[in-house]
Amino acid sequence: MAVYSFNLNGKLTRVEVNSDTTLLETLRQHLGMTGTKEGCGKGECGACTVMVDGKAVNSCLILTSQMDGANVVTIEGLASEGVFDPLQDAFMEAGAVQCGFCTPGMIMSARALLLKNPSPTDEQIKESIAGNLCRCTGYVKIADAIKKAAASAKERGVETWKL
Repeated sequence: MAVYSFNLNGKLTRVEVNSDTTLLETLRQHLGMTGTKEGCGKGECGACTVMVDGKAVNSCLILTSQMDGANVVTIEGLASEGVFDPLQDAFMEAGAVQCGFCTPGMIMSARALLLKNPSPTDEQIKESIAGNLCRCTGYVKIADAIKKAAASAKERGVETWKL
């Protein structure tokens, strides 16, 4: 067992886990961040997607020991004081949330895209969520939600998305 420190959703977090513990296990079992879902456990479905230093990653494929000093954001880190993030609102308004299992991973992948490109094309949106599987929506409403969030931010004069 070792202690690892990283910034989780804006707060310095210290956790003691085995060196072979995945970030997904640490988030769900040790830190109570159950919004991050475990789907396949092999990096194929994207349900466990979180952002590490602004990039979308499958938390089932990386170790907590690799996070020492990193900035990790989960779906729980997007809402602020009980108010949903505009991207979360866009998903609800577009009807992109069905069973909800893939939704946190989809939103985190979309947020990583919007961080680097606040006005993505349809092709860039498709590419950004290509690693996230959804069995309910057919992806159209998900892509619509991402476009809606990007357009809404532009209308409000937001040129860059915050981490």
